[in-house]
Amino acid sequence: MGILNVTPDSFFDGGQYLNIEDALRHAMRMVEDGADIIDVGGESTRPFSDPVDAHEELKRVIPVIEAIRSRSDVIISIDTYKSEVAEKACDAGAEIVNDISGLGFDSNMADTIARMGAYVVIMHIKGTPRDMQTNPYYDDVVSEIKGYFQERIALAESKGIKRDKIILDPGIGFGKRVEDNLRIIKGLGSFKDLGMPILIGTSMKSFIGKVTETELDERTEGTLASIAISVWNGADIVRVHDIKKANKVLKLVDAVMKS
Repeated sequence: MGILNVTPDSFFDGGQYLNIEDALRHAMRMVEDGADIIDVGGESTRPFSDPVDAHEELKRVIPVIEAIRSRSDVIISIDTYKSEVAEKACDAGAEIVNDISGLGFDSNMADTIARMGAYVVIMHIKGTPRDMQTNPYYDDVVSEIKGYFQERIALAESKGIKRDKIILDPGIGFGKRVEDNLRIIKGLGSFKDLGMPILIGTSMKSFIGKVTETELDERTEGTLASIAISVWNGADIVRVHDIKKANKVLKLVDAVMKS
């Protein structure tokens, strides 16, 4: 899953792809480099970020989704927690709704996804982007996230979302300490018991910088190590910024796993 942020303030690539032509060019480059999914986001959800209204988010993402769909049949994901944005994005060509709130911030989201027949990524978050990194704490982070998933899956099914359209994301960095992120990656196999694909998003995140003692632009090696370990431990989808480098790593991991 290639990340395409059409935002001015995302933590890694904010402001780089605000122009539709630049966004489309980057999306097509990721497809050429081996991306299976392009995840389009119009609102930064980095720690301590402020929310964006649906009108502004739609202005950012819909033209980009339409442009990608006109050029490619790559799977498109919309990274949003707003049902209005999800619906219009699916109308424009998106097939997956990547909801950081796990269907929790918008009471209409589950109904909308069921009606649109879309896939959904249910992500775990503790709090909101504005406050999630203010002293998060877990007694057992893996078991607590697993319990959250069970509750959210039940909600999704009660609204008509089919089990085979649900993807689970433990939410690295979303209300997590460094040690929580490490334990999640190590314990990914526990989530496989739920019988759904696991998505992991570690790319360039701050826990990598803290562990490797590197600044934002020096986290590539840590990112690649984290996705290799994640796939080895059960991740089915990795959400990354650098598709070309990630694809090389994943080819080797996949070859070893199949050997």
